[in-house]
Amino acid sequence: MKYGLPAAAAICAARDDRLEDFAVRGLMQAAVVLALKSWTDGTPIARRPSGEGKGFPSGHSAAAAFGAADLAGKCFDDEPLAGAAAYGAAGLAAASRVHAGEHTSRQVMTGALIGFSFGAASFGIGSEGAEFSIGMRF
Repeated sequence: MKYGLPAAAAICAARDDRLEDFAVRGLMQAAVVLALKSWTDGTPIARRPSGEGKGFPSGHSAAAAFGAADLAGKCFDDEPLAGAAAYGAAGLAAASRVHAGEHTSRQVMTGALIGFSFGAASFGIGSEGAEFSIGMRF
């Protein structure tokens, strides 16, 4: 899901002529995750369950949530079940990181929040304006 959800969202973004905005948001999401991993390395919050470092935040969770939020808010905005499936897949990716002992719950939740925030946003690059859309309209 770390690669599948963002790849599906990229295909949708290319189809909808918003690939530039998608790419900028994706790069910024990755930069925030990598910066936090670097800044917090050696602190208790960054310690993985295995004892290794650079666990905060979870990059897998961030990437999956980024793809899911983009898909749900911009590609599946009229299809709540498809949006729910995307978010569910991202949630399973996050849960699998905890189950595998690679991250703590706090690390995956922070990663998911970062990914979700950048995925749901739109900076307005190549479009009419900025917005924030989570999809899942009922």
